[in-house]
Amino acid sequence: MTASRKAKKGRRKKAVAELTEAEWEIMGVVWEKEPCAAGTVQEALAKSRDWAYATVKITMDRMVKKGFLEINKIRNLQLFRSCISEVEARRGELRKMLKRAFGGALTPMLKFLLEHEGLSKEEAAQLRELVKKTKKEKINKVDL
Repeated sequence: MTASRKAKKGRRKKAVAELTEAEWEIMGVVWEKEPCAAGTVQEALAKSRDWAYATVKITMDRMVKKGFLEINKIRNLQLFRSCISEVEARRGELRKMLKRAFGGALTPMLKFLLEHEGLSKEEAAQLRELVKKTKKEKINKVDL
C-alpha cells in the first residue's frame, strides 16, 4: 500500500496550529478586524508592543507561509485574513501544552488542575454541568 493510500485510510488528523507569542497577538487583532492591513495590526498593538511596521509586516508574511494567514491584494493594498480559527489555535496550544507537561494525556492534566490549582464553587458547578451535558450528547449520538 502506498503512502498516499495510507493517508486516505482511517481518520485524517487536522494540522495543529502552534502559534508563537507574537503570532498570538497578531492573530488576536486579525480575528477582530479582518480583513486588515499590517499597518492596522501595528497600530492596534502599539500600546502593548513597540513594534515597527516592518516587524509586524515581516511576521505576518511569515504567518502566510505557515498557513495561518492569507493575503488579498487590491492594487497596492494587502489585506490579511485568518486561515485558522481561534478554536484551531487554542486546540494547537492545548495539545502542545498537554504533550510537554502531561505526555499528551488529558486526565492527568485535569487531576493536576483540581489538586494544585483548585476550583471555586461556581467553577466546580460549571464543570459538573459540562460533564452531564457531554454525557447526554454522547448518549443521544449513540441512539441515532
